Amino acid sequence: RTAYLNYLFDDVGKLTLAGIDPQAASDAETRLDLSAVYTGLLTLTPEEQERRRENPRAVPEFQAAARRLSALAMLNEHPRLVLLGDPGSGKSTFVNFVALCMAGALLGRAEANLKLLTAPLPQDDEEDEKDAPPQPWIHGPLMPVRVVLRDFAARGLPPVGIPATAKHLWDFIVAELERHTLGEYGPDLKRELRERGLLLLDGLDEVPEADRRREQIKQAVEDWAKAYPRCRVLVTSRTYAYQQQEWRLPDFAEAILAPFGRGQIRRFIERWYAHIAQLRSMHPDDAQDRAERLKRAVFGSDRLLALAERPLLLTLMASLHAWRGGDLPEKREELYANAVDLLLDWWERPKVVKTRDGMEIRQPSLAEWLRVDRQGVRSLLNQLAYEAHEAQPDLVGTADVPQEKLWNGLLALSRNPDVKPRRLEEYLSQRAGLLLPRGVGVYTFPHRTFQEYLAACHLTDHGYPDEVARLARRDPDRWREVALLAAAKAARGSPYALWGLVEALCERDVGRYESLSPEEVWGALLAGQMVAENIADLERVSERDRRKLDRVREHLTYHVLRADGNGGRPALPPTERALAGRALARLGDPRFRPDAWYLPDDDLLGFVRIPAGPFLMGTPEDEIPALLERLGGKREWYESEVPQHEVTLPEYYIARYPVTVAQWRAFVEDSGHEPRDRDSLRDPDNHPVRFVTWHEALRYCKWLTERLRQWEGTPEPLRTLLRDEGWVVTLPSEAEWE
Repeated sequence: RTAYLNYLFDDVGKLTLAGIDPQAASDAETRLDLSAVYTGLLTLTPEEQERRRENPRAVPEFQAAARRLSALAMLNEHPRLVLLGDPGSGKSTFVNFVALCMAGALLGRAEANLKLLTAPLPQDDEEDEKDAPPQPWIHGPLMPVRVVLRDFAARGLPPVGIPATAKHLWDFIVAELERHTLGEYGPDLKRELRERGLLLLDGLDEVPEADRRREQIKQAVEDWAKAYPRCRVLVTSRTYAYQQQEWRLPDFAEAILAPFGRGQIRRFIERWYAHIAQLRSMHPDDAQDRAERLKRAVFGSDRLLALAERPLLLTLMASLHAWRGGDLPEKREELYANAVDLLLDWWERPKVVKTRDGMEIRQPSLAEWLRVDRQGVRSLLNQLAYEAHEAQPDLVGTADVPQEKLWNGLLALSRNPDVKPRRLEEYLSQRAGLLLPRGVGVYTFPHRTFQEYLAACHLTDHGYPDEVARLARRDPDRWREVALLAAAKAARGSPYALWGLVEALCERDVGRYESLSPEEVWGALLAGQMVAENIADLERVSERDRRKLDRVREHLTYHVLRADGNGGRPALPPTERALAGRALARLGDPRFRPDAWYLPDDDLLGFVRIPAGPFLMGTPEDEIPALLERLGGKREWYESEVPQHEVTLPEYYIARYPVTVAQWRAFVEDSGHEPRDRDSLRDPDNHPVRFVTWHEALRYCKWLTERLRQWEGTPEPLRTLLRDEGWVVTLPSEAEWE
């Protein structure tokens, strides 16, 4: 019994990164301790499950963890449970973790036991974590048995046509024990399973459909549930596969794994780096710093955050981050390229299955089996991604790739006469990675990001740059991200290729008072983003390309950023205008003067004259009750307000814009001031500065007063007011602000 539990503990206790990162630093680092990095899983609420049944593509909403039950809570509640999830959602890892903690509890191991199994779930709000309750588990340590159903199908089922029973499953378990010289434990294990056992059956969907093997598996599971009524049973499967009615197990409850929330992502990253620090003898402060950098990268990017919701892809990101010394590739195109290569390697690599007599059968990689060059498979996937993206009716989620298209494409590439469609279906259905089966006759990509990236790879080889520019200008909602990734991929080869696409997107010189068509406005925005993302040193741009850069900069400033486009309508929505502003911050925003401490480039350096005179300040008396009601009746929120009254102010000038990061940086560099918070310098140059204290703001004002008094370029009347009449730059009073 002890030998069996120790064997199981060691067998399931490692998180294997083989295939996720073939360039890992060492063999030890490709096998991480599962107990050190495992992060608790949540399931969808019943309402979310119902919506998903009605629409299999429905994206679960982020909900408070309190509304969702953990996967362990579902296993605690249901003695017969099917745990469903998308590829990479953590099903197999959950099976291994439960087996690890049960075996550890029975062995008295300190590193993995019921305390670890029931540890409180991560909370989206870190403040809530200290009050989070343990996950429920009332059944004590159960004797765990883990069965990989793909292996059971390969060497445990009876011949085709003979019904499978609980005895076939038990005989397979005993045969596995004997393979590891543990056969003597068989009779005792059977007694324990009848009394307090936990059977973990992983990968129902990975059983080949050929020869009705899945039907036999279902027969064996159903018979086991009857023969061992006191043994709890967990089965895992991909969601889409189990939704076929003939697969469903009677009397089994169902739970669907939810995507990772922010708290789970944070917890995983922290545990990941704490464990990497142990493996590499890294200083804990260094590991914590790297974890913080990865969290900032993930939470600072909507697209990375969307990838991190799936545990497999988060592990992939963390792996790349760790092996690269604490950084993800600076350019997202390079990150996606690395990720696609790893997923393709995982999807395409050989697999090994043991037969009934213990022999290992190596299933060749897809390229080996088809007898084709791996690049040919990749080119086909690029083409399928492009065609699916082009035809997708919805602009969210991933598109369907018809099975027939995938088969026909692979069969056309194949030089192996033995490849038949039915065998190809079986071959592909057992694989997860870059292309996943979604339902009957349908495949898809694991995330929209990979679909867009592969479509971009197709376009860089077919129709670059003119076709990329045409698609992006005509239908930016569909092709914007594809175009940006195509530009980044081309720029990695040569900046010359990027400038060709910039020219195609933004090809016409237009004066600042003329109009651009909607397509030209979108072209200018995308061209600006491409240059901002891919040209590191704008000072070294050639004279020919500088003309293109100047044209893009002019278009962004005087056409894209305008809120009053043709016919009085905004040229672009506010979110896109904000993107244009960010691009300008990188390209050099012409609205600000570098020679004047980045003050606005207008007649009064951004100041506006407010003439002397009276104005009505405060809130009209009859509006106060309604205002208080809107504020929730809390009068203290209103104490800074007073009933409306007349105030007379002398003449003053106020800045048209908030102080920018570039203006703040000019002060820091010129004065030698050390900011209290260095994050005040991290936003784009033309953004309002943040994280500045009141005292620092006053120091900036005093510094600017001195500089404008000394500078010969200070315009009138500011020059006279500052030099001769004792005026100063300062913060506005409440009355001046209002």
